[in-house]
Amino acid sequence: MELRLKRYQKDLPHSYSFGVFPTIELLENQPSLVKGVILHSQGKENQGVHIIRGYCVEHGIEIVQDDRLVQKLSQRGNTYAIGVFEKYHHPLDHEANHVVLVQPQGMGNLGTITRTMLAFGSRNLALIEPAADLFDPKVIRASMGAVFQLRFQWFDAFPDYWGTFPSHQLYPMMTDGEVSLKEVKFQTPYSIIFGEESSGLGEEYHQFGTSVRIPQEDAVDSLNIALSTGVTLYQAYIHEGTDNP
Repeated sequence: MELRLKRYQKDLPHSYSFGVFPTIELLENQPSLVKGVILHSQGKENQGVHIIRGYCVEHGIEIVQDDRLVQKLSQRGNTYAIGVFEKYHHPLDHEANHVVLVQPQGMGNLGTITRTMLAFGSRNLALIEPAADLFDPKVIRASMGAVFQLRFQWFDAFPDYWGTFPSHQLYPMMTDGEVSLKEVKFQTPYSIIFGEESSGLGEEYHQFGTSVRIPQEDAVDSLNIALSTGVTLYQAYIHEGTDNP
C-alpha cells in the first residue's frame, strides 16, 4: 500500500472505514475509491472478512494483514477490517428530495442520520458549514457505511444552498413551526431543514417555506436531532409511499 498511514486527521486526502460491515459497504458502493484494506488476524474466521477478501480479489484491491496497524488506526480492540479510501464529492440531485443539516456538530448524530436517510429512501444530504466532518471514521462507523450510498454537498451558508436549488419546497423543522408535522403534505422536490443540536434553527428560518413542528409533550423542550430526522423522514416516507426518491 503506497500511502503512509496515520491516525485520521481532517486535512488528510483519505479516510478509513473501521469495522467489517462499513468496509463491506465501502467495497460494494465505492470500490474505485478504495486504496487498500487492512485486516486483523483475529478476524480470519469472520464471515464478513471472507466477503471483503472476495470483493478485493474482484476489484484488484490490495489486502494487508497488520494487527499493529489496525490497532494504531482504530484505537479499538474489536476491529477486524479497515478500508482506506480517497475522499470524494458526490453533488446533490436537483430533482430529488434533500435533507439539509445546518451546522451539525455531533459525529454520532451525523452518522445515525445518514443511516436513517437510507432507511426512508432519502439519498441527498446538504451540509451547511461549519459542520461535523462527514468523512471522519467515527461518522462512517456510526452510519454503518450508509454514507457510501449517499449524495452530499457542502455549502458555506444556507442562502448558498437555497440559491442552488431554488425550485425546492422548503420545510424548516422548528419547535414553534407554524404547521404540525402530521398535517404537512410535502410537495416534491422538497428540502427538510434541521438546525444544530444545541439551539436548532434561528427565527429567521420562519421566512423560508413552511416551518414545521413535531407534536410532543411539554416534559422536554425538543428532540435529539437524529430522532427528529427519523420521525420527520418517516412521516414524509409514508406520505409519498415507497417510491420516495
